[in-house]
Amino acid sequence: MSILSGKHILLGITAGIAAYKTANLVRLFIKAGAHVKVVMTPASKDFITPLTLSTLSKNPVYSSFVNDDDENAIWNNHVELGLWADLFIIAPATANTLAKMANGVCDNLLMATYLSAKCPVYFAPAMDLDMYKHQSTKASFKILKSFGNTMIPATSGELASGLVGEGRMAEPEDIVSFIEQDVLDQLPLKGKKVLLTAGPTYEAIDPVRFIGNHSSGKMGFEIAKAAANLGAEVILVSGPTHETISHSLIKVIKVTSAAQMYAAAHEHFESVDIAILSAAVADYRPKHVSETKIKKKDPSFSIELEKTQDILKSLGQLKSHQFLVGFALETNNELENAKGKLKAKNLNLIVLNSLNDDGAGFGGATNKVTFITDTQDIIAHDLKSKEDVATDLMKQIIKQIHA
Repeated sequence: MSILSGKHILLGITAGIAAYKTANLVRLFIKAGAHVKVVMTPASKDFITPLTLSTLSKNPVYSSFVNDDDENAIWNNHVELGLWADLFIIAPATANTLAKMANGVCDNLLMATYLSAKCPVYFAPAMDLDMYKHQSTKASFKILKSFGNTMIPATSGELASGLVGEGRMAEPEDIVSFIEQDVLDQLPLKGKKVLLTAGPTYEAIDPVRFIGNHSSGKMGFEIAKAAANLGAEVILVSGPTHETISHSLIKVIKVTSAAQMYAAAHEHFESVDIAILSAAVADYRPKHVSETKIKKKDPSFSIELEKTQDILKSLGQLKSHQFLVGFALETNNELENAKGKLKAKNLNLIVLNSLNDDGAGFGGATNKVTFITDTQDIIAHDLKSKEDVATDLMKQIIKQIHA
């Protein structure tokens, strides 16, 4: 999954011959998992049709404040478009539009949207060689960069005039890669490595039976996604689960038992900056595992259990530079038990949730948690989606790391 997945991308298209490339650019943004809307200058429709772009983006294409051919036309709100966008990319950006952007000339919907946008703005120049080298164009580049806009450099090649040189718009694949890398470089966990455990463990009784729990792994997978979306490289050690994830920054290691999870966690712990142990690890396992299926022949049956290794506690004992987070699922004396676990296992933060709270616990789409820090701060949260809980958790970790 791309770092652009889920992002709202507004693509501004101006009247340059390179506009024909924007069909592929929209397709690549959609493929990366982004939501795309397109704003065109009126003249750009001579180079590529709104029908093509609306079909690819699955959204209406905007080119004027109102549709003059429709007496019931609704005003296209440039402010709303600007606020909708997480990223605004103007490609191709002609010399004419760049000059307007630099000087605040607002004579079309695209320019009104640009002046209303609160998000990062990228522009990909496209023009002929002499125009690209002209002092006025260079001045536009300088002014726009001073505004905080990011330039996606033009490349050299054959131009529409037949000249060969600078001014050719970057290829769509390169534009997407440039933006992905730029977004990644600015993320707060860029360069950080996160170890995460998720899901249940299954402790074998015989070849077909096991001791387990109802953990779905969803909470852990949402945390992995949230960490990766903040730029972290994530090692996700997952017990048996139906959850899946695809992200370029997430490596999934599948395990079954507590012993396997222990080994995987210890293998990677030394190299990580943050470790979040959200897995529901079995506290006990059968002391003796039958090599064959146990037959149902006696009226009663007992299994001798032994303790599993405490992964969280063992990592707390080894902790040097790592920020260590644990989870506590409690049914009684919640705060006291969680505080005790925080101290006993040498944690920086513990996430408490109670099975007594409706909507919390295993299997569901929501969770209700309380964060307890190593300075005894208690931060209670309302019932939220597990995606939002994951976001809250990563914000709390970043806040403590930078405190």
